[in-house]
Amino acid sequence: MAKMHRPAETAGRKNKNTGKYSRRSRQNRSGTFFLVLQALFSVAFMGVLLLLNMLPFNYLALAAAVLFFLWCITFTTQAVRRGRGIPGKFYSFLIICVLGIGTFYIGKANNMLAAITNGGFKVDSMVVAVLADDPAETLEDAAGYTFGVQFETGAENMQAAVTDVQEQLDSDISMTEYDSVQEQAEALLSGDVEAIIYNAANTSLIESEIQDYSSQIKIISRHEVRTELNLGGSAADDSLTKEPFTVYISGVDNYGDDRDDPSRDSVRSDVNIIAVVNPTTYQILLVTTPRDYFVPLYGDPDYIYPQGSLDKLTHAGTYGIDASMETLGSLYETDINYYVRLNFSALIDIVDILGGVDVYSEYEFSTGWESGHEMDVKQGWNSFNGQEALAFCRERKNLVDGDNQRGKNQQAVITAMLKKVLSPTMLLKANSIINQVSQDIETNITQGQINSLVRYQLKTGAKWSIQSVAASGSDGYDYCYSDMYEELYVIYPDYDVVNSIIDLTNLVENGNMLTDGENLN
Repeated sequence: MAKMHRPAETAGRKNKNTGKYSRRSRQNRSGTFFLVLQALFSVAFMGVLLLLNMLPFNYLALAAAVLFFLWCITFTTQAVRRGRGIPGKFYSFLIICVLGIGTFYIGKANNMLAAITNGGFKVDSMVVAVLADDPAETLEDAAGYTFGVQFETGAENMQAAVTDVQEQLDSDISMTEYDSVQEQAEALLSGDVEAIIYNAANTSLIESEIQDYSSQIKIISRHEVRTELNLGGSAADDSLTKEPFTVYISGVDNYGDDRDDPSRDSVRSDVNIIAVVNPTTYQILLVTTPRDYFVPLYGDPDYIYPQGSLDKLTHAGTYGIDASMETLGSLYETDINYYVRLNFSALIDIVDILGGVDVYSEYEFSTGWESGHEMDVKQGWNSFNGQEALAFCRERKNLVDGDNQRGKNQQAVITAMLKKVLSPTMLLKANSIINQVSQDIETNITQGQINSLVRYQLKTGAKWSIQSVAASGSDGYDYCYSDMYEELYVIYPDYDVVNSIIDLTNLVENGNMLTDGENLN
C-alpha cells in the first residue's frame, strides 16, 4: 500500500527531531506579529487624537474607520493569502511607521499647547546688581554691602525681594532708599551704594538715562516674584466659540534666553495689536496701535503707577502684560481678557524655520540702526529671512508716516507668516516649528479653549472675514510717567480715528458685518 503524505498545510508544525518550526509556521507567526503591532499602533494613534481633543466626533469616527480598513487589508494579506505574504508585511510595516510618526507629532503638538498656554500669571525678576569690576560674584559675597532700594513703584515686589535677600543672607541688610530706579542706578555708578535691588523690567528705563548702563554693571542674584493675573477670562472650554472676545497680541523687545543678560527682562511691547473676534459671524478685526502712542496708563489700582498717568504705550509693558491690556482696553472702550505674547527671537527663528516669507511693502525705504539690520526694502513684494523680517517690522525712522506705517508693516509680516504656516509643505517642518513656538510664545488662553476653537472650525468649515485698521496721530515730544527727566518722542492720538475704531469694534462685537468702506486702511 502506498504511503500517505500529510497535506501541505500541516507543514507548519514543529519538527520533533529538530525542535524548530517550519518556514510556513514562521511566516504565519510574523504575519500575526504585524497584525497585532498595527492594531496596537492604531489604538495609540486614536488615543493621542482623543487626548488632543481637537477633532469633532465625525472626524474621529472617520479616522477610526480608516484605521480599521487599513488593518483589514493587512489581515486579508496575512490570513487569506497564497505564498509568503511579503507585500502585505511590507504594507503593514509602512502603515506602522506612519502611525508611529503621526502619534509622536500629535503628542508633541499637545505638549506644545500645554507649554504655551501656561499663562495667566506674570513673573517679575528682581535683580541684585553691583559694578562690573566689583569682586562680588554671588549674593553671599555682597554680605555687609549697602543696598540701594526704592519703594515708590512696585513696593510689593521690592519688599518681597528685600525679604528674600535677607533670608538668603540670614541677616538684615543696610539700605538707602531712592525715589526712582534711575536714581538707584546713578547711586551705584557713583559709589554711593555698593549694590542695588530693582525690577529687571526697568532696565530699559535706566538705559534711557544712563548710556551703556548694562555694560557697567553685573547681576549677582535674581529673585522671581510670581503674581497671578486677574484678567477676567472665561474658564469654559467652549466660551470662545459662543461669544465675541478680544485678544491682545504683544511683541516684546527681548531676545533669547540668556538669564545673565540684564536687559532680557525688559518687556516693552513694540508690537501692539488687538484682535476683536466674533465666532458667530466669523469676523476678525485687527487693530494696530503705535508703540509711542501717548495714552493714560490703566491697570490694577494698587499697582505701581497712579491711574491715568500719561506715558508711551510701549512703557506699559514694563509694568506687566495686564497693564498693556487694561490701557488698550480703556483706550478702545472694550474688555481685553486674553493675550498672546512673543519675543523678537520668536519672529527671527520662526521665519527662518519657515524658509523665509514674502511680504508686500506699500513703500520703498531703507532700514537702519534702529532696526538692527541695514537693508533696502522695495515697494511691492519682498522675500525676507528672519532678521530681515524683524528689521522690516521695527523700522520707523525712515518711514514717511513713522510709527503709523510700522504698525501696518507688522500686520503684513504676520499675514505672510500665517500664509506660510498654512502651506501643506510646512508639514515637513512641523517638528521645528512646534519646538520654536513652545519656547517663544505664551498665552493665557487655555488649552481647552484652543482645542475647542480648532474643533469648532473643523466642524463648521467657516471662511473668516479679516479686516485691519491702524490708529494714528501726530508726532511730538512730551514728559512720560516712566521717564520724567526729559521729553521723549511720542505720538499724540488722533481721537477721531480712535473713536472710529471704537465704532468698528462695537460693530464686530454686536454681530454686524463690516464692509470695505468701513475699513480705515
